[in-house]
Amino acid sequence: MFLKLYFISIPIFFAVDMVWLGLIAKNFYRQQIGFLLKPNVNWYAAILFYFLFLAGLVFFVIEPAMKNQSLSEAILRGAFFGLVTYATYDLTNLAVTKDWPLLVTVVDMAWGTALAATVATLTYIIAQKIA
Repeated sequence: MFLKLYFISIPIFFAVDMVWLGLIAKNFYRQQIGFLLKPNVNWYAAILFYFLFLAGLVFFVIEPAMKNQSLSEAILRGAFFGLVTYATYDLTNLAVTKDWPLLVTVVDMAWGTALAATVATLTYIIAQKIA
């Protein structure tokens, strides 16, 4: 079941996150932390993060929700997983990075919460329909 859920979640995650990064928050991160950004994205690191994040989301959130047949569990666990994972990055940066903006921490943690809840929810719904 893990692989099935994992492969369902991949296009959902990429589509939702690309809308965020490419349209909604396109200039936000550059305006807020442009002084820290590299001119070119390290795509290997970015893709590795995405695949690991999705593995955790499937393992800790979507599989348990599927076993319990609970959409609300997928939503709530997804939101909490996103909050915790994005908070790990953002609060660490806020604690140790000089001039890290509080606004980035707040926005990014909210985004992580929404992203993980959305991906978990849509993956759950699609998996239920094709089961």
